[in-house]
Amino acid sequence: MTTRNYLFAQTADDMALTRFIALAASATGFLSGAPGGPLPGWYVPGADNRAFLTDLYARLEASYPEAGQPFYAVRLWTNLMWQPAYLAVIAAHLHGALPRLTRLSQSRQNVDVNGYRLRAGPEISGSTEALTAQAGRDLRAMGDALLNEINAVTRLKRLPALRLLADRMLGLMVRLKHFRPEIGIDEQYRYCDLWLDAMGLSGHGGLETLDLPNGQQVAIMARKGCCLDYLAFPGRRCASCPELSNDERRERERVAIMAEMDAAAQSNSSSG
Repeated sequence: MTTRNYLFAQTADDMALTRFIALAASATGFLSGAPGGPLPGWYVPGADNRAFLTDLYARLEASYPEAGQPFYAVRLWTNLMWQPAYLAVIAAHLHGALPRLTRLSQSRQNVDVNGYRLRAGPEISGSTEALTAQAGRDLRAMGDALLNEINAVTRLKRLPALRLLADRMLGLMVRLKHFRPEIGIDEQYRYCDLWLDAMGLSGHGGLETLDLPNGQQVAIMARKGCCLDYLAFPGRRCASCPELSNDERRERERVAIMAEMDAAAQSNSSSG
């Protein structure tokens, strides 16, 4: 049997998928994908992934022996949902069409999940709103299936998991400004509501508007979930951690955003 060569796009579906994978890589600078089916040992939706999850759990436990079971369970969840979430947003807001993300296979790199493969196939076309609605439903279905798989290996409560999935979407709605600089805060809020509604996550977090010293206003996350990273890295809390007081959280966000803006300005000045 002849092996299909994906280096040369053969159909419209092949070409569309190639464009999508290239766009995801260029827009983020880190998403690494390829056309085709899963490689041996990869996480595959709908397959028996117990060995994959057990192995990743064991590696997390060995790498962070003091962190404890709740941290390992959360890391299984966040590891396997971050790529689908990024790809869904890129499909709806940048690519303008939705590949079959429910068939996304993912690879493990030590204690992280990074790298994916997708089979070529017809993509769903439509408005950003229509694509968001479909992609949101797909993401939630993938999450529900993953949560069941994780709970066959270890314990992960539903509410914290859903809040962390909402957090991922909040972060992407903040980042949407980087992907599409022309949009305003009102649009970020609107799209955020659309995604959370499509995923059945309304009420699990939202966006806030932060005033910067330069007079600019930016959207930031108002999270309800905790990633538990402090269990592995004592004394360290995310700038947007919901366990911080509102004043401290907003000040940390303000400092981080100003530092990022200063770095970007210096980079642009150097390249100019």
